[in-house]
Amino acid sequence: MTKTHGISSAGVLGYNPPMAHVHDRCICLRKVEYSETSQILLLFSREHGLQRVIAKGAHRRTKAGSSKFDGGVDLLDVGQAVFIAHLERDMGILTEWSLREGNLELRHNLRAMYLGLYAAELMSLLFEEHDPHPDIFDRLETTLLELGTGRLEEAFLAFQLDLLRESGYLPEMNACVNCGSVPGPREMVYFSPSRGGLICGNCEGKVTDRAAFDARLLGMLQTILRLPKSNGAVQRLPKLTRHQTNPINRIFADHMRHTLGKQLRMVPYVVEEARSSC
Repeated sequence: MTKTHGISSAGVLGYNPPMAHVHDRCICLRKVEYSETSQILLLFSREHGLQRVIAKGAHRRTKAGSSKFDGGVDLLDVGQAVFIAHLERDMGILTEWSLREGNLELRHNLRAMYLGLYAAELMSLLFEEHDPHPDIFDRLETTLLELGTGRLEEAFLAFQLDLLRESGYLPEMNACVNCGSVPGPREMVYFSPSRGGLICGNCEGKVTDRAAFDARLLGMLQTILRLPKSNGAVQRLPKLTRHQTNPINRIFADHMRHTLGKQLRMVPYVVEEARSSC
């Protein structure tokens, strides 16, 4: 840092110190093709959280065929990135991108792709920019691989539960939010988005936006929430079908819509589309 007449350059009006290049592993949550050659991206960085960046010349290649962006960044790609984070601006600059995992298997299954994009949308809405969550990053990276297998339904549900819990948006799923009683295994239970959790049979008449919730699915959900973890991943997950996960995804979608005050874009594909085909 230079000095002028005893005043450091950082104190000179209008002086902006050079920004350091950040190296981090990232997952692409959102992309907009900004021009024929450039992209605007929302990346989830493992050590630096959500980052909005512009990749200038992302699709441009040299005469030798090389590109510092591997020819462009796609949704749900995992890569090693170099970027300049401008905290005082809306957008940073992506300077390099090296693809590490393209998650090709999930791209061969439309249901898996929908779930992956829904996970990305939830990530983009539930966390603040520049707020790192390395454990959730690792969970998302592992989950994207699992979505390419036959265990995609339970993998997404377990990730969704971890994400809601980590972000503080997990609704109350053990006791009635109105009276505090714990419903028995054969009691009628309901879910209320406005109350943020379960409603027992005795209180359901006092809540206008309640929706019936199968007690068997509630028991399964409570069991998954109690399962042990190893390296951040839930162990001994039961094999689930869309018929089982769809009602749970639906109540969480209703909960998110009420809490965030907006409808999530992927909900019609993950929930409504599943409802019509079940």
